[in-house]
Parts: sequence; structure tokens; C-alpha cells
Amino acid sequence: MCSSIELTSNSVRVCLESDNLNQSLIMETLSHERAISLRGIFPPIPTAFTTSGDIDHLNLQNNLAKWSKEPLDGYVLLGSNGEYPFLSPDEQVETVRAAREVIPSSRLLISGAGMEGTRETIGLSLRMAEAGADAALINTPHYYKTKMTSASIEHHYHQIAEACPIPIIIYNVPVYTGLDMPVESVIKLSEHPNIIGIKESSGNIGKFGIMVKEVSEDFQVLTGSASGFLGTLAMGAVGGVMALANIAATQLNRLMKHFEQGNLAEAGSIQRELIRANVAITAHYGIPGLKAALDMQGYYGGPVRS
Repeated sequence: MCSSIELTSNSVRVCLESDNLNQSLIMETLSHERAISLRGIFPPIPTAFTTSGDIDHLNLQNNLAKWSKEPLDGYVLLGSNGEYPFLSPDEQVETVRAAREVIPSSRLLISGAGMEGTRETIGLSLRMAEAGADAALINTPHYYKTKMTSASIEHHYHQIAEACPIPIIIYNVPVYTGLDMPVESVIKLSEHPNIIGIKESSGNIGKFGIMVKEVSEDFQVLTGSASGFLGTLAMGAVGGVMALANIAATQLNRLMKHFEQGNLAEAGSIQRELIRANVAITAHYGIPGLKAALDMQGYYGGPVRS
């Protein structure tokens, strides 16, 4: 069965046989891309649910219409804040498809597509590309932790990168996976032309600094926390995928602009003001708190899924 997939970054169409991927065509295309730019601010948006637990595509699209007026550079769907472990693969694909209908091509749509198995992750990534995702965010497999050696993790990502028709972004989030990806593995994988960056959410600022210094020159490092946004920008981060961006995009954008202009006092002042709110919607209240904050600001937050 052949699925026609448009690479949104350069409008090249490739035809993929499900059991015989045309690797050379994919990699030849991507060798000219190395990367979509990940510079900027990306909210990991919550998935909207009805009170009965069904996915609410209409309210998701209404939220995206409102976010389109904010100084954002794109959106991350089906990350940790998107409650992706509670969605079936079909639900995940349909969520991306519904979002793409209202997200303009000028803004990136990054979709989570990580699963425990390499084969399953490749399959879901292909479907996300067909649904309109510009890049796939792939979290580390972690169920068999004792076997998640550096070699096995590197093999996993390398196989996905070889097969995926859209760029992939590594997602290191040990607070949920219980596995902290070794910085040496990130450095090695940064050489692959279809692995364009990482969302680094370990909170280890020393590791972050080593990573930025040692990875391939065009590999892009994103922070996963608004509380340390200024510090990671100073380390060399190109931007962030931050829960707070759902409700404070303007402030985060101002912080980044002040940093880029060398106005560190102003940037520091904004950073300090954001920390308490960020802690509230991440560590303290979590996804229910983020959804409540969206409701307070005129978006649709709604319930979490059981």
C-alpha cells in the first residue's frame, strides 16, 4: 500500500511502500533540509476532551484560532501536556489532522509520535506526516529500563530517523520516563541529518551546557521549562517547548526578545515574574491546573481524561 506524504517544509512528495521504505529518496530530500528552524516559543498544548471523555476537535480548533493571535512560532501536540499516553494511535492521528486544518503553514506543527517499539514509532510517525505534522517529537522508550543502554537508544532513534519522511526531535523527559538520555548519545545522534534537535527536560543545567557545546553545529536544543528559560537561552538554547506558553506567550516572547537585544536586566525581571506561575501549572497542579488556567483566560481547558 502506498501513502503519498507531502513534506510541508519543501513541498516534495514521496511515495512510501509500507514494508519497503524508499530510504535513499527520503534521505536525499532531507539532506537539503537539515532542518526546520526550531527557534522560538512553542506551547505543548493540552488535548481538549468533552465531559464524557471524547476528544473535542472543535474546541481544540477554537483554541488554536485564539493562539494564532499570540507571538508563538508553532505548536506541539501530543506531548506530555497533551495526555498522549491516554490516546489511541487513531485518536492521535485524527487530533493532528484536525489541528492542521486550522494551523497556517507559517507555524510549525510538531507532533508527538513516540511509542515503546521502534517499528510502532516508525509507523505512527509516517501517519503523523501524512496527517500534516512538520516534525515528530519522539520520547525515549523506557519500559524495559535495564535494557535501555546507550547503544539500544541510539539504534532506536537512528532507525526512526532513517525511515521518517519528516524531521524528528528527541524528547528527553526523565520525570515521566524514569530514564535520562545520556548526553553522549545525544551528541552522536545530532550528526544524523534527519534528527534536528532535542527537547531537553531533565532540568540538569550542566548537562544542558555540555550538550549545546558538543552537538553538531546545526542541531537545535530546546528547553522544556519556562522557569529556567533565560538561563538556557544564555547556554545556547534556540527556544523552548514550555507549558507556560499556553497562557503567557507574550511575556515569554518579550523575555526572549530582551535577551537577544542584550537587555538582560529586563529579561531577568520577566523571568522572575514567571517562575511562580510556571511551578503552579507544572509541578504543583499539573495538567488539570493548566486546563483550569486556560478556562480562566477564555480558552477551553475542560476535563482531563481518566
